[in-house]
Amino acid sequence: YLSRNAPKGDQRQSIELDNWQVSKEESGPDAKGRVFTFPIPTYNITKDFDWENPNLEPLWQITAKYGIPYFANFVNSDMKPEDARSMCCRLRLDNRELRRRGGGYFGANPLTGSIGVVTINMARLGYLAKDEEDFFRRLGRLMEIAKTSLEIKRKTLEHFTEKGLYPYARHYLARVKEMAGAYWANHFSTIGLNGMNEACLNFLGVSIAHPDGKAFALRTLHFMRDKLREFQAETGNLYNLEATPAEGASYRLAKADRARFPDIITAGTEEAPYYTNSTHLSVGYTDDLFEALEHQDDLQVLYTGGTVFHAFLGERIDDWRQARLLVRRIAENFRLPYYTLTPTFSICPIHGYISGEHFYCPHDHTPEELKSVAHTDGRVLCEVYSRIVGYLRPVRNWNVGKKQEFAERREYAVGASHPSAG
Repeated sequence: YLSRNAPKGDQRQSIELDNWQVSKEESGPDAKGRVFTFPIPTYNITKDFDWENPNLEPLWQITAKYGIPYFANFVNSDMKPEDARSMCCRLRLDNRELRRRGGGYFGANPLTGSIGVVTINMARLGYLAKDEEDFFRRLGRLMEIAKTSLEIKRKTLEHFTEKGLYPYARHYLARVKEMAGAYWANHFSTIGLNGMNEACLNFLGVSIAHPDGKAFALRTLHFMRDKLREFQAETGNLYNLEATPAEGASYRLAKADRARFPDIITAGTEEAPYYTNSTHLSVGYTDDLFEALEHQDDLQVLYTGGTVFHAFLGERIDDWRQARLLVRRIAENFRLPYYTLTPTFSICPIHGYISGEHFYCPHDHTPEELKSVAHTDGRVLCEVYSRIVGYLRPVRNWNVGKKQEFAERREYAVGASHPSAG
């Protein structure tokens, strides 16, 4: 235990020790050779971040091997670390909204979150809209429905909390109730979107990678931000815009749309359709990491409720210094707020960690070893891990749409250069 009044040097040393210990523990593996998927730490990258700190070597090692940590970019941002609260599933809350209400953080931070998320199916909007005016009219109407839904949920949550159905929330949010008159006053109502790439394909005939597609996506995000400001002024409640993870919705919505509109454009196949996440490029568009970053940079900064860029890599980065350099280049050359390095890796029940995608172990196994594990004609089954909605999970456990997305994904090449990254 370290006193809050301890000298800053002692506090820093204690924090560094904690970081070192967490990173060492997460380097794993567990008893079955698997990666530790929790906790998922977020590291704030600020202008004065100590890149040469030797105590951070375990951090860069787990980043290179597993891709466990998230990185919050405050280098090219008007926000400070105390302005944001990241939830690792990509929900990212702007605490400045709480301060604008008066009273600062006291009794409020970290007593915030989101009461719920409504995800809008942009692909269907693009398919149905006759022109841009019709597109935004339809979008505005759907956002109004989302607002009504979230306002009803907020009232219901408040009522249930008052009646004691959420005793822990009632206890911890009591100070918020005193200050603002409602237990959930510091919680946001979140509206998100999914399938903007397919919206562009259905509406414009080009993908979001095309300049016309990207410009349309930017106009859409600005429209949604303006609408949410109106909702906030109208209701007095906090609203934000999120690039929703849509783990299940991306497949479920695409499947429903295919059944109702046979000629609608989706990603994937007829048997396994899906929609591209939020305003991202299609998963197979490029293997050039910095091309993708440049495309996404001015889109991702428009989300007020969270977004994330996952740098999906085909295999581990052998040198942890290279992982550190890549994290630094992204922070110093781009404004996007939240990102990860996510190398694909596999776990063999006998050999443990194997870099890259291997549904069957590439190593030999003895007859004795084969007796205790699942195998096909002597080929031992592996678990292939990648990130889904923020969490490292075996691909075999994903839904049909997400499996198809993984199959179509082009991993980024670590060696790709960037003109300003020197």
